Amino acid sequence: MSSALTDLFPHPIVQAPMAGGVSVPRLAAAVSDAGGLGFLAAGYKTADGMYQEIKQLRGLTGRPFGVNLFMPQPEYADPAAVEVYAHQLAGEATWYDTELGDRDSGRDDGYDAKLAVLLDNPVPVASFHFGIPSSEALESLRRAGTFTLVTATTPEEALAVQYAGADAVIAQGVEAGGHQGTHRDLPEQDGAGLGLLSLVAQIRETVTIPVVAAGGIMRGSQIAAVLAAGASAAQIGTAFLASHESGAHDVHKQALTNPLYVRTELTRAFSGRPARGLVNRFLREHGPYAPAAYPEVHHLTVPLRKAAAKAKDAQGMALWAGQGHRMARDLPAGQLVEILAAELDAARTALSGKGDLR
Repeated sequence: MSSALTDLFPHPIVQAPMAGGVSVPRLAAAVSDAGGLGFLAAGYKTADGMYQEIKQLRGLTGRPFGVNLFMPQPEYADPAAVEVYAHQLAGEATWYDTELGDRDSGRDDGYDAKLAVLLDNPVPVASFHFGIPSSEALESLRRAGTFTLVTATTPEEALAVQYAGADAVIAQGVEAGGHQGTHRDLPEQDGAGLGLLSLVAQIRETVTIPVVAAGGIMRGSQIAAVLAAGASAAQIGTAFLASHESGAHDVHKQALTNPLYVRTELTRAFSGRPARGLVNRFLREHGPYAPAAYPEVHHLTVPLRKAAAKAKDAQGMALWAGQGHRMARDLPAGQLVEILAAELDAARTALSGKGDLR
């Protein structure tokens, strides 16, 4: 089963699907062409928008690639808490001369329509965030020839992923940038996530399906470490966010290595779900008061984030980033894959006792 995944791409390097316009077709194509596995992010897109990006990507590369879907979210947000937070954000709307978004803009992210597209037009790999597809959906994708992965943040979640019938599990450590892919959003567990190496080791002893490691990986030596811990490949986001082909705003890319941003935090400020980003003004002022309300808070803040980006105001943007963000390199994505692969080879040689360990 492990080789069924890694046979798709020469290097054990998976470009993380980053929603919000970062994982564009040109980025996925560059990664796949260089020997990694490029990914499109279908989150926050319409089913037709996803389909058009798949068509565009197929026109750019003949190599395998993946598409990531967000799972529909249950209704457990407290409307009163969302209303209070909306009042708190009113000052931001005034500052950026915009309106707050419609908190009731939908909970399922068009999941059923997107799944139908993937079944009608199969892609090599599909992954899922914020929960587990039904066993029937996973089996239908398998029959269509699609390899399936599902994110897990605990060994228990990984076991549920295996039980549902996914082909592999993405072990997402707490170091990861962007949203934590927890299957249930439990506020009492905020900040209690496991570090990547510990998580990979525990999941490896819990499941028999392949494991892809994700969270804070920026160098080939870190890829070597997660492979040694039992992973079949490494999923890398922040390092590719900084690449030339990334669709991230230039302000976001520059912030990764800007000395002004010295650390990251998990916050609900922008979306209502825990997500790791660079600590800026918006996160500091609103993070402590943001309710557990995804996607309501996400919908509320979309116009604010767009206005901040238009104004090139990094202090109001969601600057998603993993803990290794200061190690980001300003490179073309294909060159980054090649460098990571070379660093991985060097680390493997050193670990085998054939190289200089100094």
